[in-house]
Amino acid sequence: MTIENTDEFVRCEFKFAPSEIDADTGVFSGYGAVFGNLDSHKDVIEPGAFKSTLTDWNNRGRLPAMKLMHGSAGNPFVFDDLPIGKWTEMKEDNRGLFVKGKLSNLDTDYGKRIHGLMKDGILDGLSIGYSPVDVTPPSPTGEERRRLKSVKLYEVSIVDDPSNDKARVKAVKAAAGITTIREFEDFLRDVGGYSHSAAKAIASAGFKAADTDPRDEAGDAHLIALAERIRASI
Repeated sequence: MTIENTDEFVRCEFKFAPSEIDADTGVFSGYGAVFGNLDSHKDVIEPGAFKSTLTDWNNRGRLPAMKLMHGSAGNPFVFDDLPIGKWTEMKEDNRGLFVKGKLSNLDTDYGKRIHGLMKDGILDGLSIGYSPVDVTPPSPTGEERRRLKSVKLYEVSIVDDPSNDKARVKAVKAAAGITTIREFEDFLRDVGGYSHSAAKAIASAGFKAADTDPRDEAGDAHLIALAERIRASI
C-alpha cells in the first residue's frame, strides 16, 4: 500500500449523454467515475475510493462544487471560478460515483448558454477533480499506472472533451417524457441495458402498476421512481 501526496490534483473525465438533461429545469444525473475502469491516466478507481471523502463532505453539510471545465485552474480559457449549478446528490453505488445536480440561473444569458451547449452535445462530459490519498503501485505489465483505493474529491465539472465513455448521464427526469409503453421499452433497452424480452416484461408491469395515463403527474412520478430503481441496479 502506498500513501500519495494529496497536493497532487488530478482530473479524470467521463462521457455522458447530454440529450438526457431535462429541457425545462436543467436537472441531470450520471456517473462522475466508474469503478474498475482504466481511465485516460491509466488509473483504476476501486470501489470505496470515495467513501471517506463523501463522509467528510457530508459532515460539512455540503457537496463538492459543480464547475465548468474545472474553472480557471483546469482550463486557461475559463475565467470564472464560480459554480455553475449545485450537486444535490452524490453517492457510491455498485457501479461508481453517482451524481445528480441542477444547473443554476437558467434565466440568464450565461445559464442559457451552458444549458444549450449541454443539450446540443457540445458540453458532453463529466470530470472529477481529486487528489489521490491511498493507492497501490503500478501493475508489472505497465497497463495500469496505479489503483486508487481512496481519493480526496474537490469538485465535479461539466466539460467538453471527455476521454472515457464508461460513465454516462441517466437523467431520471427524462422518463417524464415517456408517453407509451413502447417508448418505455426502448428506454429500458437503450438506457437500462435490458434485453428485449426483459424490457417488455418490465414495461408492461410498470405501466399496469401506474394505473394511469403516463402523461399525467402520477404517471410521471411512477416512471421516474421506476427509473430510479433501474438506475440503482445497473
